[in-house]
Amino acid sequence: QAQLVESGGGLVQAGGSLRLSCAASGRTFSNYAMGWFRQAPGKEREFVAAINWIGGSYYTDSVKGRFTISRDNAKNTLYLEMNSLKPEDTAVYYCASRGRLALATTASGYPFWGQGTQVTVSS
Repeated sequence: QAQLVESGGGLVQAGGSLRLSCAASGRTFSNYAMGWFRQAPGKEREFVAAINWIGGSYYTDSVKGRFTISRDNAKNTLYLEMNSLKPEDTAVYYCASRGRLALATTASGYPFWGQGTQVTVSS
């Protein structure tokens, strides 16, 4: 069983930056792909970015060039660096563990989830 705890969310003006962190425990973090998802009020949870066990990454089109996913296997921590934030990025952001080597882009591919952290971007 993996335990995931997100942090780093908050309120920021449009054009600003935030760095989300996800501390993982309970499983061998370095062996598994990890992902970030988000859910805005009244909308379904959507894929944001994912990273495999050796650092290969994939992003949804709307965040390419603005967000960067990374991992520090020595610290069992996943990161999401978010720049040039827009009001439409406002959502609860969730960290998820795949439990496998290869990344996935659908929520159903991730059995382990954190509780989420709120990101609010004001215009």
